[in-house]
Amino acid sequence: QVQLVESGGGLVQAGGSLRLSCSASGRTFSSYVMGWFRQAPGREREFVAAISRSGGIPHYADSVKGRFTISRDNAKNTVYLQMNSLKPEDTAVYYCAARSILILATRPREYDYWGQGTQVTVSS
Repeated sequence: QVQLVESGGGLVQAGGSLRLSCSASGRTFSSYVMGWFRQAPGREREFVAAISRSGGIPHYADSVKGRFTISRDNAKNTVYLQMNSLKPEDTAVYYCAARSILILATRPREYDYWGQGTQVTVSS
């Protein structure tokens, strides 16, 4: 089992940047595929990015490709989401998630563990 805690959210103007962090408990962090999702009010939770266990294979939603970068540091049990060129439509609660199966996934139900979320608000 793994516990996840996100941080780094906040209020930023359009065009700005934020870096989210997700710290994981336990000694098996490197055995999990990690993902970032987001949920805006009145909308379903949607996939943002995922990264393989080694960090060598990232995958992005089309809406963030070229603007967001997912990375991980297995020595620090942490996954990051660098968000650049932020837009008002990026406003949401951002969640990190862990998946115990090897293959990258984009659907929330395919992830086993979730953090509590961190709010990102982008003003126009």
